[in-house]
Amino acid sequence: MGMLSYQHLYHAGNLADVHKHATLAWVLDYLTRKDKPLTYIETHAGRGIYDLGAEEAVKTGEAAAGIALAEGWFAKDHPYRQRLDETRAAHGPGAYPGSPLIAALGLRETDTIHLAELHPQEVVALRSVAGNWGAHVHQRDGFDLALALTPPTPRRGLMLIDPSYEVKADYEAIPRHLASLHRKWNVGVLILWYPLLTGGAHVPMLATLAETFPDAMRHEVRFPPVREGHRMAGSGLFILNAPFGLEEELARLSARFAALSKPGAKP
Repeated sequence: MGMLSYQHLYHAGNLADVHKHATLAWVLDYLTRKDKPLTYIETHAGRGIYDLGAEEAVKTGEAAAGIALAEGWFAKDHPYRQRLDETRAAHGPGAYPGSPLIAALGLRETDTIHLAELHPQEVVALRSVAGNWGAHVHQRDGFDLALALTPPTPRRGLMLIDPSYEVKADYEAIPRHLASLHRKWNVGVLILWYPLLTGGAHVPMLATLAETFPDAMRHEVRFPPVREGHRMAGSGLFILNAPFGLEEELARLSARFAALSKPGAKP
């Protein structure tokens, strides 16, 4: 698979999305409690909104084993649940928000949103909706954009780094990118998502990251494979400058995910 072939629609709303998006929604909710503007930067944005009724999404069964199963974990007033409800109210019951839409719905008019996306079809889809959210869409390499924009104005804020990891070199390059970004934007909350793969491709990357950032927060959840031969066994987040209270929120998520793998748990 080439670098530009990745499309998230096949995986939208899966348990990794639940992990990543619930965390993102919570962090943005925390950051917007202060009456100070912030910058949101996303390096691999995708199309921003997904139709879980689409053939691609139904085919993999990932949303059925993901958000359909996990939605009840979140109280009505949880920021993630609010974003889901707002998305469906605006776009129909089968709609699922990607991280750019979760950010756009959670941020205020005084905040700034920058989204990078390289895939030609994804960027067209993203541009068609992102204008309504007041987001800046850039068709360029996410890490190039992130380095060009940091430190941003306003200086408070958050960056989500969520590559597809289809290219092996991603794993080697990410610790370097993260170190550069943190040097340039030492107050930014930096959230890196990574898959836990059965082959262990993520392990050396995490060893390097842990060595470079001994104080970072790392959170991993595991879940049963969606189908025979599926190599993703879980989801990880590596977070620099994690906001106060996030550890507690993630502990609640851990308990939910742990219950999935217990014998007799609902599939």
